[in-house]
Amino acid sequence: MKRYTPYVDGPDPLAPPVDLAEALDAIGGDVMAGYSPERAMREFLRRGGRDQAGLDELARRVAEKRKELTSRNNLDGTLQQVKELLDRAVLAERKQLARDVDMDEGDRALAQLQLDNLPSSPAAAVNELNGYDWRSNEARAEFDKIKDLLGREVLEQRFAGIKEALENATDDDRAALNEMLADLNGLLDARKRGQDTQEQFDDFMAKYGDYFPEQPRTLDELLDALAARAAAAQRMRNSMTQEQRNDLDALAQQAFGSSDLVNELRQLDDSLRSLRPGENWGGSETMDGQNGLGLGDGTGVFQDLADLDALAEQLAQSYEGSQLDDLDLEKLSRQLGRDAAVDARTLQQLEKGLKENGTIRRGSDGQLALTPKAMRQLGTAVLKDVADTMSGRTGGHDIRRSGAAGEPSGSTRPWVFGDTEPWDVSRTITNALVRGSRTIQVDDVEIQETEARTQACVALLVDTSFSMAMEGRWVPMKRTALALHTLVTSRFRGDDLQLIGFGRAAKVMQIEQLVGLDEKWEKGTNLHHALLLANRHFRKHPNAQPVLLIVTDGEPTSHLESDGEVFFDYPPNPITIALAVRELDGSTRLGARTTFFRLGDDPGLARFVDAMAKRAGGTVVTPETDDLGAAVIGSYLSSRRNGAFGGWGRDEDW
Repeated sequence: MKRYTPYVDGPDPLAPPVDLAEALDAIGGDVMAGYSPERAMREFLRRGGRDQAGLDELARRVAEKRKELTSRNNLDGTLQQVKELLDRAVLAERKQLARDVDMDEGDRALAQLQLDNLPSSPAAAVNELNGYDWRSNEARAEFDKIKDLLGREVLEQRFAGIKEALENATDDDRAALNEMLADLNGLLDARKRGQDTQEQFDDFMAKYGDYFPEQPRTLDELLDALAARAAAAQRMRNSMTQEQRNDLDALAQQAFGSSDLVNELRQLDDSLRSLRPGENWGGSETMDGQNGLGLGDGTGVFQDLADLDALAEQLAQSYEGSQLDDLDLEKLSRQLGRDAAVDARTLQQLEKGLKENGTIRRGSDGQLALTPKAMRQLGTAVLKDVADTMSGRTGGHDIRRSGAAGEPSGSTRPWVFGDTEPWDVSRTITNALVRGSRTIQVDDVEIQETEARTQACVALLVDTSFSMAMEGRWVPMKRTALALHTLVTSRFRGDDLQLIGFGRAAKVMQIEQLVGLDEKWEKGTNLHHALLLANRHFRKHPNAQPVLLIVTDGEPTSHLESDGEVFFDYPPNPITIALAVRELDGSTRLGARTTFFRLGDDPGLARFVDAMAKRAGGTVVTPETDDLGAAVIGSYLSSRRNGAFGGWGRDEDW
C-alpha cells in the first residue's frame, strides 16, 4: 500500500492559489485612507489575511523563541558536568581509601589531605589532580571522562555533531582528528596566500568528508559554515563571566590529556577570523535560566540566536531595498517549523502575484502604483458597495441595469461597426434561416434600437481641505469619486467625467491621483478655482449636457487671483465669495445642472450652499458621510433616467 507524505521540495503544487482579491481590497482601502500603494502593500503583507499569517505574526514567533532560549538556559553546563564527574571521582577515591586496609597510614592521610583541600574551582581541582595517583579504578575512569568530555565539547563548538561521533573514541580516532585539523589549517593557510585550488579542496573532502555533514561543495561554503559556528562560540564566550572563561580556558588545556588540540583550534579560529571578518564575532547575551548548556549545545543555541536575529531583520523589511525574496525559508523552517515557512512562501507569492498580475507596477519615479486594472477591480467593488446601500432604500437605483444605451424603442436595424446595443436574437436567427444557412454571418445580425440618450459632460468637485480628513470624510470622498468614475467609464462611456480636487487651490486629477492622495494640513477651500476648471471642461464639450456635482464641508476661504497666486482669508472674504458666485453663474449660463452635497452641520456653510443652489436653480443634498457615495451616484442616475441632469431629490430622502 502506498503512503503519501507532505510535499517538501519547494511550493506545494496542489496548494490553492493565493487570494489576490483579498489583498487588493485591503490595499485599496489603505490607499484611499492616504497610504501610498507601496506602503499599503507592505501593511497588508505585515498584517496578513483572514487565514494567512503576516510578517508581524512571524516576527512575533521569532521574538518569542528568542526570549525562550535566553530565559531557559544558562552557560554553566560544561562546568556543571565537570564538577559532577569530579565529585564522583573524589567520592569513589575516598571509598577506596577507606576500604584499603593494607595501605600505609601515612600515604592514606596524605591522600585524604589532598582530597580534602581541593580548590573550589573545578578547573583548579582538575589541574591539582592531574598528577594524582588514583587507587580506585572507578575514580580514575571518572576523572578520565573529564578530559574526554572537554575534548569533545571544544570540538563540538567548531564542528556540529562531532561530540556524539567521538564518544568512546580510541587513540587512533584522536590521531585522525588531529591530522584532519592540521590539514584543514594548511588548506586555510593556502587560501590566505591565494594558492588554494578546487582540487585541493576536493582531495580534503574525499579524505575527511565524514567530519562535515553539511557536505560543502567549495572551500567558501566550508568557510561559511565553520565561521558561523566559530563566531557563535565566541559570542557564547563573550556572554560568560570572567570566572567561567578562566575555568574553561584552564580546563581546555586538559582536553584529551594534551594541549595540542587547543593549539590547533586556536589556529583555526584565527584563520576563520581573518577570512570571514564580516561574521558577528562580538556581542553577548544574558542567559540566566535553569538549564545548563554545554559548550557544544551552547554554541548551537547561539547559532539559533543568530538565525533568529537574521530572520527578525528580514521580517522587519526595514532596510533599503528589502523584499520578501530576502526571507530565508530554510532558516525559518529550521527555527519555527514548516508551517511558518509555508506562510512566508505564501506572502512571497502574494507580493509576486500582485506585481505580475497587473495589479501593482513600479512607475518611472521608482514608486509602486496601482495599475488601471487594479483601479477597475477596486472601483467595481466600491460601486457594488454603493449599489448594495442604494438597494436598501425606497426608490433605490439599480446600477447593474444602467448602460450607455437608452430604453428599447421596439424597432430593430442591421448591425454596423461600432454599435453596442443588444442583439435581437430572434431576428438574427430568422435572417440566417431565410438565407438557408446553419451559421450566422455578420450580415444576419440585427440589434435593438434604443432611444438616444443625451451625452453628459460631468464635473465632480471634491473638497480636499484638511477638515475633510479631520472629520473622517476623506475615505468616503475618495470612494465616492472612485464609484462614480467606475460607473461612467464602464456603463456610460459616452459621458465625459472630470475629477477636480479643491483645497487651498484646485487641480484636475486622474482617478489614480485622487485615490492615492495623502491627507495634508492645508488651509483653504478654493471653490472659485474648482468652478473655473469645471467651466473650462464644459466649454470643451459644447454639445454635451453639463452636470456639476460639488462635495464640500466648508465655505470658500480662498480664491485664485489674476496673477495666479492663491489668496486665503478666514472668515471668508467677500471677494472670495463673489468670485465663486461669478464662476457658478458661468456654469449656469453654460446650462449646467448643479447639485451640492453638503457635509456637516455648519450653519454658515448651510446658508452659503442653499443660496448658491437657489441661484443656480440646483439642488442641495445633505447625506450622512457613509451615504455620500450613494447620494452622488443616485443623483447622477436619477438625472439620466429622468432626462434632466438634476439632483437626487429632497434632503429628507437621506
